Amino acid sequence: TAGALKGAFAKAGQFASLRHDVLPAAALAELDVLQERVPPLPFRVVERFVEEQLGAPIARSFATFDPAPIGAASIAQVHRARLHDGTDVAVKVQYPWIEAALPSDLRLLRFALRRVARNRRDAVEPLLEEFAAGLREELDFEREARVAAEIAANLAELDRIVVPRAVPSHSTRRVLTMTHHPRIDLRDGGALRARGIAPERVVETLVRAYARMVFRDGLFHADPHPGNLFVVDEPGAAEAPRVLFLDFGLSRRLAPELRRALRGALHAVIARDVEGVVSRMDEMGMIADGARPGVERAVSAMFERLREQGGALALSGGQVLGLKDEAKRLLGETPGLRLPNDLLLYAKTLSYLFALGGRIAPDVDAMRISLPYLLRFLAEAD
Repeated sequence: TAGALKGAFAKAGQFASLRHDVLPAAALAELDVLQERVPPLPFRVVERFVEEQLGAPIARSFATFDPAPIGAASIAQVHRARLHDGTDVAVKVQYPWIEAALPSDLRLLRFALRRVARNRRDAVEPLLEEFAAGLREELDFEREARVAAEIAANLAELDRIVVPRAVPSHSTRRVLTMTHHPRIDLRDGGALRARGIAPERVVETLVRAYARMVFRDGLFHADPHPGNLFVVDEPGAAEAPRVLFLDFGLSRRLAPELRRALRGALHAVIARDVEGVVSRMDEMGMIADGARPGVERAVSAMFERLREQGGALALSGGQVLGLKDEAKRLLGETPGLRLPNDLLLYAKTLSYLFALGGRIAPDVDAMRISLPYLLRFLAEAD
């Protein structure tokens, strides 16, 4: 299976499992398991590759290096280690063959996706192009280190966010060494309460950080699953718990023109301006050739349903949630309408974050926390 094959195949499974607009439900259910199930590489392979990348025996580069990985994902696995100066680090090691195998893997994936998406074969090529571009970015660990540093700087004002610091002397494009921090699973309410940490405070910090990233900065960590988000286990955590972000490979920056079009679309939604919404969708590359008349009818029908549900549209938390449901219906039921991958990740990140927060601290109103950031985004000058 793709999960056992690792690399482009497992990553393609994860990517495709987000594309409800292209792939059938049966395929999505099978692909969903790839998001966690990846077996690790033998240590001898890891050791040889790290030594090749760093140009020195592993014992010269590290005082200790744990042979057992603390995590294995689709393109890399992570090992605990310690530098000779005593700094605890996590070493992310790319699977050695992935980069060289990418062209042939993409040819096989094109064939497989075209067979699975029989009724949407026209969507396979752009889907695959988006996937390949994103994977090439994720394979560049130097880029990941730069993105992590930029996000850390953007969120520095919050002071309850921790982003590991890269160690350039022990990093390359394919090996990334970053500071390691003791952590608590933020889903483990018992462990949090045992240390006097209120889950509600953790979720409030997490939501505020994501709201700043997606609405203010435009550069956001796009992989908020529980394996990438923790609470730092440290003295004082009960009074001021800090949230730890890991793995910045799947981070995205919305282009300025995309942010402008998105802002214009939201203004048009508030004004119930069908033509304005559809024009902004067109600017964002959401409408296939010849599909605009059908999209206009679908948007008009959406506004009619919203009107029946409750009069004037204002950006209250409840109405934003109603809009979210209507947008999901619009995308799922309108032929020729699809989200570009960056916008899909934008929407999925917010959706997953709110769901995660709801499981950990259901009394926290994530929409209320996010709304001021959304309103400031809408007020920005183009």
